[in-house]
Amino acid sequence: MSILLRLARGIDDVSRRCAQIAAWLVLLSCLISAGNAGSRYLFNASSNAWLEIQWQMFAGILLLGSAHVLKLNEHVRVDLFYGGRTDRQKLLIDVFGFLVFFFPAVIFTLYLAWPFFLESFHSREASSNAGGLILWPVKLLLPLGFFLLALQGIAELVKRLAALGGSSEPIGEMAAYEKPLQ
Repeated sequence: MSILLRLARGIDDVSRRCAQIAAWLVLLSCLISAGNAGSRYLFNASSNAWLEIQWQMFAGILLLGSAHVLKLNEHVRVDLFYGGRTDRQKLLIDVFGFLVFFFPAVIFTLYLAWPFFLESFHSREASSNAGGLILWPVKLLLPLGFFLLALQGIAELVKRLAALGGSSEPIGEMAAYEKPLQ
């Protein structure tokens, strides 16, 4: 189990690094947005590429950052099943959720996303807007993001199984749950 836990820590590090890229994309997209608005209003000059790069960066922010959100245990939960449970019960619910809901959904999305990207890549798909960007790089983010999410799901499952098996993993950290404000 210690080898699997080391692997989980390595996956955690990959997720953290991808989240750092996503954080920089937030800043960059804000600067591009402000620069585009400024050039449009001050100089009456703009480009579709500047508008498109913003939504492409938003895709990167979401897809590169989602695995880290899972690692931080900040993802959405159904409070009805989770809120009032003990830490051990929360871990069991998590294991069930990963196996029955999370992994099938992520694997199915990967199954659909890879051909979606490949078709775009092979056809050299580009925006139909004048001055628009090529589209395959942003479409690559879809399988990449879900692959990272699958990896982080494996790491989280390993950590929960280790904690349930009596490992020294901090159960409280994995079962930490902030009840939503009503």
